Amino acid sequence: MPSAPRVLLVAPTTGYQVARFQAAAASAGAELTLATDCCHQLEATRAQDAVPVRFDNAKAALAALKPLGPFQGITAIGDRAAVLAAQVAPGLGVRFHSAGAAAVCHDKFEFKQVVAEADLPTPWFERYKADANPAPLAAATKYPCVLKPLILSGSRGVIRCNDAAEFTAAFQRIRALLATPAIQQWQDPGAKWIQAEGYIEGREFALEGWMAAGIVQRFALFDKPEPLAGPYFEESLYVTPSRLDTEKRALIWDMVEAAARAAGLGPGPIHAEIRLGPGGQVYVLEVAARPIGGQCARALRFRRAGAAGTGARPAADGATPLISLEDLLLRAALGQPPGGWERETAASGVMMIPIPGGGVLDHVAGVEEAEQVGGIEAVEITAKPGEPLLPLPEGATYLGFIFARAGTPDTVEAALRTAHGKLKVTMREALPVL
Repeated sequence: MPSAPRVLLVAPTTGYQVARFQAAAASAGAELTLATDCCHQLEATRAQDAVPVRFDNAKAALAALKPLGPFQGITAIGDRAAVLAAQVAPGLGVRFHSAGAAAVCHDKFEFKQVVAEADLPTPWFERYKADANPAPLAAATKYPCVLKPLILSGSRGVIRCNDAAEFTAAFQRIRALLATPAIQQWQDPGAKWIQAEGYIEGREFALEGWMAAGIVQRFALFDKPEPLAGPYFEESLYVTPSRLDTEKRALIWDMVEAAARAAGLGPGPIHAEIRLGPGGQVYVLEVAARPIGGQCARALRFRRAGAAGTGARPAADGATPLISLEDLLLRAALGQPPGGWERETAASGVMMIPIPGGGVLDHVAGVEEAEQVGGIEAVEITAKPGEPLLPLPEGATYLGFIFARAGTPDTVEAALRTAHGKLKVTMREALPVL
């Protein structure tokens, strides 16, 4: 009997999405090997099956992983993990984004350079050493602008500035964030820089897909209904399918494909952030060499292209089977073209529940009431009572997630907002450490 195909998953965390990939591997009859820099956070039974690696040492990681092969595929969760996966893929004999492309997409300044060189729309941009004196930089800057770290994701450290005083304060705040031990331990050269770029008025969208041979296989286009105008850019609502007209959707697909091609991405998953600016101009803000992260991936399910039925419910006897995003990505990593699948016809969405303010979580009331709202599939509070919480721009987590499915995007958005309104979050002040 032939041995089961083996897939390597490079991941920085040990939570929800890792478990989803493990379930996808079991469903596909494949063996999954987990390479992570967080083995100390795993349960003892799971830690025995994980390979400890450092994301900043590809040579050592390859030496540890190669004896465990051969692998037939590779995939990754998170930006830094995607860079390592791209670095070790050639040595393991598997196909993934090139190391150069993954590195470009991990660095906001390098990505902006690539986009500009490809003659794609981009705001003005510049980078400065994080230890620079911000006062003269602020005096020479055009406003409004946005300051951001080069290497962080999820809007972490991103701050809008309307004048020189705000620029100076934001620069110092981002510098302090980059100097924290949690980021310094990455030993990432990008942590030495802060980027400034022109602020673009307009709405934001997110695109999920698979890039191969210069072509984007389209998975989903998400609306971000909440205005993202600053001073911070906390993402909360994702709703798909997009309510944009056909022409604007097609333009976004084309521009993302052009940016991903310019960066040299493929084959592998991509997650793009887009802003539709004045006059309908499409700005590709970022294209990441990895899928949408964490719990948010639960908003996506897929069916065989052209299959009958709405796909609004999980598969039952005789129903069209639905698979998760992780199922689709694992199969694609094993060489099965994702083109045979399409997103279910039901609208879906997720709310990343914002943290109302810094402090310690006491409790969240109203979860059961929120779950009773029509269209709501689940309300999951992932933060734990007694856990210190920090909002953006310094924070890196959410309070939890709300998931919805319904017949239309408007109904999904309304359900998510209504459910969120049922929640009552109680925080208490964090005591200073003496």
